Amino acid sequence: QGLKPIVSTESPALIFGTTPKLASDLPATDSFLGKNKVPDLQKLFQKADGLPVHLKRGVPDKLLYRTTMALTIGGTIYCLVALYMASQPRNQ
Repeated sequence: QGLKPIVSTESPALIFGTTPKLASDLPATDSFLGKNKVPDLQKLFQKADGLPVHLKRGVPDKLLYRTTMALTIGGTIYCLVALYMASQPRNQ
């Protein structure tokens, strides 16, 4: 009789009743309905105005940059204070 397979050779039952659609089955017009913003953003980011790339979009970028810098400096100070307190012996 020989060895019998441990794993079933039958295909599992479908979990969902529909078959998945492949990307090649979809028409090209349905895949993207928005305006392509890449050329506009390329013009903005490649403009030679002396600003770094991470500040080119104005006030939102400046706000995000300053918030990130404040959190970084605050976290560094907090870590240094925690290291200082951990290095001091406790009084009993």
